Amino acid sequence: MGRKSFGGALALLVIYGVLSLAAVLVGAYVAASYGVATGSWVRNLLAWAVGAALAGGIAAAARPGVFRYVLGLAPVGLLATLFSAPQEGVHRWVEAGPLSINVAMLVLPAALVAAAGVMPRRPGRALGALMLSAAVLVVQPDASQTTTLALAGIGLVVLAVRQRWLQVAAILAFALVAGVSWLRPDPLEPVAEVEGIISLAFALSPVLAVLALLLLAALAVAPVVLAWAWRRPAPPVWWAGVGLGLCFAGWAVAPFLGAFPVPLVGMGMSPVLGGWLGIGLLAGLIRLKGSGRAFAPGVGVA
Repeated sequence: MGRKSFGGALALLVIYGVLSLAAVLVGAYVAASYGVATGSWVRNLLAWAVGAALAGGIAAAARPGVFRYVLGLAPVGLLATLFSAPQEGVHRWVEAGPLSINVAMLVLPAALVAAAGVMPRRPGRALGALMLSAAVLVVQPDASQTTTLALAGIGLVVLAVRQRWLQVAAILAFALVAGVSWLRPDPLEPVAEVEGIISLAFALSPVLAVLALLLLAALAVAPVVLAWAWRRPAPPVWWAGVGLGLCFAGWAVAPFLGAFPVPLVGMGMSPVLGGWLGIGLLAGLIRLKGSGRAFAPGVGVA
C-alpha cells in the first residue's frame, strides 16, 4: 500500500472518529441532563465503539468485488422493513431483539460509497440499485431518507455519468421520487431526545447547541475534503466522498424540515453505525487505490 493511500485512509478514520465521538458525547450529555434513560445514550456510545471497530476492519479487508455486494444489499435490507411490524403504519425499522434498527440510516452511507465504486463500469447497476432503494423509502414512507438519497444520487450522477440522456433521466427520476415522498402521510410524532435533541441542547446551553450543529456540518464536509486529493488519480474515491458528504448533509438538514432524527447527536444507534460503515468503505476504497488493485483510468472496483 502506498504511503499516500495509507495516510489518506487513516486520516479519514481518525478525523471522522474524533468528530463523530464529539457529536455522540454532546448528545449523551444533553440526554443525561434531561433524565433520558441511561440505556439510550449508552447504546449510542457502544454503537460508536462497535462502528469504529467495524470501519477499521472494512478499511483493511475491503476487496474490489465487495462494492457490488454492498450496493445490492441496500435495497434488500430496505425491502425487509416493509415486512416488519409498522409503527402507526410506518415501516422504517427492523427489530433485532430489543433493538429497532432504522435500516435506511444503517445502509445508505455504505450504499452510496459502493455506488461510486461500481459507477465507472456499471452505471446502470449503480443507478438501478439506488433508484430501487429510493422507491422503497417512498413506500415506507420516509421523506428525509428519500430526499437524502436523491440529493446524494444526483451528486453522483453529475460527477460520474457521462451519457447525457442517462444523466438527465436519472436526475429527473431522483427529483421525482423525492417530491413524491413529501406527499406521503407521516403520522409519527417527534421524540424529544431523537428528533428534538438540538432544541433540548439549546435550552440547556446555546453554546452546546451551536457546537452540535458545527459538528454535524464538519461531519458532512470531512469526507468531501479528504477525498479531494483523489479526484484525478482515482475519480471514484472523489465521487464517493461527495456522495457520503451529501448523505451526511441531508441527514443534518432534514430535522429542520420535519420530525426526523438528528444523526449522532440524537438518540439512535443506526446513524452512528451507518456513518462508520460508509466511512470504513470509503477508507477501503482509498486503500485499494494505493494497492494498484482497484483503478485504472475510467475503471471502477466492481
